[in-house]
Amino acid sequence: MTSEASNASDSADLLIIGGGINGAGIARDAAGRGLDVILCEQGDLAEHTSSASTKLIHGGLRYLEHYDFLLVRHALQERENLLRSAPHIIWPLRFILPHHRGLRPRWLIRLGLLIYDNLGGRKLLPRSRSVDLTRHIAGGALKAEYTRAFEYSDCWVQDARLVVLNARAAHAFGARILTRTKCTSLDRSHDRWQATLVDQRNGAIRHVAARAVVNASGPWVEQTLSLSSDETVSEHNVRLVKGSHIVVKRLFDHPFPYIFQNPDGRILFAIPFEEDYTLLGTTDIEIEAIPGRMEIDEEEVEYICSAVNEYLRLPVSPDDVVWSYSGVRPLFDDASKQASKVTRDYVLQLDDDGPPIVSIFGGKITTFRKLSEQVVDMLEGPLGCSGHRWTANATLPGGDIESADFDSFLASCARRYPWLESSILHRYARHYGTDMHEMLRNCEAMTDLGENFGGDVFEREVEHLVTNEWAESAEDILWRRTKTGLRLGPESRARLQRWLKKRGDHLAA
Repeated sequence: MTSEASNASDSADLLIIGGGINGAGIARDAAGRGLDVILCEQGDLAEHTSSASTKLIHGGLRYLEHYDFLLVRHALQERENLLRSAPHIIWPLRFILPHHRGLRPRWLIRLGLLIYDNLGGRKLLPRSRSVDLTRHIAGGALKAEYTRAFEYSDCWVQDARLVVLNARAAHAFGARILTRTKCTSLDRSHDRWQATLVDQRNGAIRHVAARAVVNASGPWVEQTLSLSSDETVSEHNVRLVKGSHIVVKRLFDHPFPYIFQNPDGRILFAIPFEEDYTLLGTTDIEIEAIPGRMEIDEEEVEYICSAVNEYLRLPVSPDDVVWSYSGVRPLFDDASKQASKVTRDYVLQLDDDGPPIVSIFGGKITTFRKLSEQVVDMLEGPLGCSGHRWTANATLPGGDIESADFDSFLASCARRYPWLESSILHRYARHYGTDMHEMLRNCEAMTDLGENFGGDVFEREVEHLVTNEWAESAEDILWRRTKTGLRLGPESRARLQRWLKKRGDHLAA
C-alpha cells in the first residue's frame, strides 16, 4: 500500500497529524463514526515512540505507588478490551516479581497485587499468587538468595503492528493514510484549518482544508502547535523522557517474564522475545530536545545490565547486546522531580476558538483506544458526527479469531497449511491472524512463497506488507512490521532493499 499524497488540494472533516498509536487509533474511531479523515505522518507508521515501548499491555503496577489509581483502573479495563480485539498480536503473560529483602516489604507487594487484581474488573486473566522460587521453574535463572516471589498477569503486544492494524481499520472506513508526509504549515481561518502537507519522498505538496485538527504528534506536539500562524500556544508542557531497551540471546528456558525492583525506585523487565532472545529495559532519562538520531547511550546499557545482574544467576554484559532501540516518551508535565515518576496518564487540550484543534499530551499504549474515543467525543458536537462509540467490542484486522482462542486458530492453520514450516506458520498466525489466509491465497507449497530474502522472509509476505501495510523500506519490514531483522545479516537486508527499489521503480514506470 503506497502513500496517497500528491500535488493536490483536498478537504476533510478531520486532519490528524501523527501516525503513532494515538493518531492511528483516532483515525480508526473517527472514520468508523462516518467522518472523512486524513492522517499524515512524517515518517513510517509507528516509526518513533510507538515502536519503542516495552511492548506491554498492562495496568502499570508501579503506578499504584504514585496513587495513579484512575490511570491503573482505566488501563486494566483496556487490557481486557484489547486482548479480545487482537488475540493474534496481544497475548497473556505471567510475570514473576522476585521479593528483594532490602526493598519493598512482602506485605506491601501483596497488597498492591490484590488491588491490581480487582481494580479493573478482571475477567479474562488469572489472579496473582505467591510462589516459592525454590520449586518454581522461574527460580532457576535467579540468584539463590531470591527464594520468594509473586506471579501476576499482564499482556504482551506487538506495538508497531497494533498501530498498523488501527491504520488499516481506518483505511477500510475510507480514511486517507499519508505516510512520509509532513505537515509544514497550519493556518486557522473562520471555519477551516488550512494545512500544507509535503511528501518527504518527492517534495509533492498537498493543501488540505479540514474542519478540525487532531495534534497527535507525540514528542513534536508543541512544534506542531507552533506551526499555526495565529500563534496558538498550549497551556500545558510536555516532558521528553528517553527510554531505551536492549536485546540479548535468550537468558532462560521458560515463558515467564520477570519484573525486577531497583534501589532507585525504578523497575526493569526481562521478557522472552522472538523465541531466541530476551528483552531488557527500560531506562527513564529526561532530555531537553529530540535528538536527530535516537540511539542508546553506553551509560544506559551499563545501567540495564547492572540492574538485572542484581537478580540473574548468570550476569549480562554490554558485549551480549545483539540489538537495542530507544524512543522518546512525550509525557505530560505534572511537575514531578524524577522522570520515572512523571504520570503516564494523558491530557487532552481542546482549543475551539474557531475551528477546533485537539492536542494530546502524554499517554501510554494501553489506553490508546479510550483516548481515541474521548478525542472523537470532544469533536462530535463541532463536527456534527452522528455515529456512536463502537470500538470497545470491535476486532482489529486479523483479530476475528473464534472465541479469541489463538491456540485453536493456530491448530486449524496447521491443518490448512501442512506444507508450511512450523516456525513460519506460527509467526504468520501471530502477525497476521486471519489475514494470513488472504496473504497465502493460492499457495500450496513453500516454493509458492517466492524469493527467500533470508531467514523466513519470503516475497509473498513482503508483497503483502507493501500492498496492504504501507511498508516501503527494509527497515519498515524487518524492524516494525516484523522483527525478522534479528535473524538477517547485512547482505540479506541489502537484497531486500534492492527488491523493494526495483518494485517501486517498476510501478513508477
